[in-house]
Amino acid sequence: MAEIEGEAADYLIALHTNPDEVDSSEWDDLLARQAQPTPFMGHAYLKAMQVSGSATEATGWAPCWVTLRRGGQLVGATITWLKSHSYGEYVFDWAWADAYQRHGLAYYPKLLCAVPFTPVPGSRFLAVDEASRLALFSGLREVARSQQLSSAHVLYLDDAEQAAAKAAGWMLRGGVQFHWQNRQPEPYLDLTDFLASLQREKRKKIQQERRKVAEAGIQFKALEGTEITDADWDFFHRCYELTYAAHHSTPYLNRDFFSRMAATLPAHWLMFVAEQDGQAVAASLVAIDRSSGVAWGRYWGAIKPVDCLHFEACYYQPLQWCIAQRFVRFEGGAQGEHKMARGLLPVATASAHWLAHPQFARAIEDFLAREGVGVEAYIGDLKERNPFKRSTTPDTTSLPP
Repeated sequence: MAEIEGEAADYLIALHTNPDEVDSSEWDDLLARQAQPTPFMGHAYLKAMQVSGSATEATGWAPCWVTLRRGGQLVGATITWLKSHSYGEYVFDWAWADAYQRHGLAYYPKLLCAVPFTPVPGSRFLAVDEASRLALFSGLREVARSQQLSSAHVLYLDDAEQAAAKAAGWMLRGGVQFHWQNRQPEPYLDLTDFLASLQREKRKKIQQERRKVAEAGIQFKALEGTEITDADWDFFHRCYELTYAAHHSTPYLNRDFFSRMAATLPAHWLMFVAEQDGQAVAASLVAIDRSSGVAWGRYWGAIKPVDCLHFEACYYQPLQWCIAQRFVRFEGGAQGEHKMARGLLPVATASAHWLAHPQFARAIEDFLAREGVGVEAYIGDLKERNPFKRSTTPDTTSLPP
C-alpha cells in the first residue's frame, strides 16, 4: 500500500493493488449512497475484472484501488488503472497519444478511472460529500504528478462529479449514447403498445425484422439470475468469442470472469437464448438492477447467421422484458445511431481529463471546446430525427448525463 498526503491536511489517500485490502462492505455501502450507483462499480464486479485476469497489468490495466480517509473513516473511494494503451475505454484519445509521440513525449502510461470494457454512465467517485469528491479529484492529480504520468482521466461520470471536476480544474468532454426510456407516468403496457408510439415507417420496419426471425423458426427463452446454468454460460461465452473473432479481434473478458459473475452477482444478469429446432443458436447478455429498474445491454453472439437476429436478441427481446417488468430504462451501450430507429434516444455523456504538460493541456482544451460545439449540434440533429410520433415522444429530461 502506498500513501500520499492529500491537499487537505485531514485527508489521507491510500493506493492498493490488492482488492482484498479494501473492505467490500465499506465500499458497497458507500456506493449505495451515490446519486447514480451501478453494479459495475461494486466491489465484486471490479475484483472479478482483476482476479480473473481480464484487467491486469499483463493486459494493460494495472489496477489501483483508491481510498480516502478522514479521521480514520472511509469518506471516498474509487478504482483507477495504470493504462499502457487506450483499448476498452470507449472515450477515444488515440489522437492525443499520437500527438505526444510525434513530439517525442510519452502519453502512456496514463491514469484512468473507469470500469474496464463497460461504457455505462454512473457514479465513479464513492464520496460522502462534495468536499470528499473534490479531494478525490485532487488526489488523482497528485498521484499522476508523483508518478510522472502524462495525464489522468475519469470516464462516464455523473452530474455531481462533472461539477466537481470543473471546480477542480479538469477539462470536460462530451459524448453521446442511446437509451430507451419507459413512458411516464403511464408505462407501456407491452411491446405492441410501445411500437404503436413510433412513427409508422419505424414500426413497420421493426415488425418486418421480427417477422423474419420468427419465420426462421427462432424462439427465445429468458433466463435470470440462478436460472442461468453453467452450460448456458458456456454457450454464451462461445457466442461472445465468435463475435470478436468475426471482427478479427480478441475478447476482453475470459470465461473465469463470467463464472465469478454467476457466483457473486447472479441477480444482476439476464440472458436471452435463441433456439432453432430445439438447438441454441445465439445468446445475448443484459445486466439488470431491479432496485433502480435499469437494464444495460452488454454482449451477444451467434453460432450461425440468421437475418435480423441481432436486433431481436439485443433490442426487441430486452425491451419486451423491460416493459413486462416495468423497468424505467434500457441503455444500449456505446455509439450506434441505428438504435434510434428502435426507440433509443440520444443522451449526453461526459468524461473529465487532466494533462500534466501545460502546452498540450491548452491545445486539448481548445480541441474539446470545438468538439463540444460539434457534439451539441450532433445531438440537436439527432433529436430532429426522433422516431416517435410527435404526441408520444418520451420525456428524457430525467435521464442521467
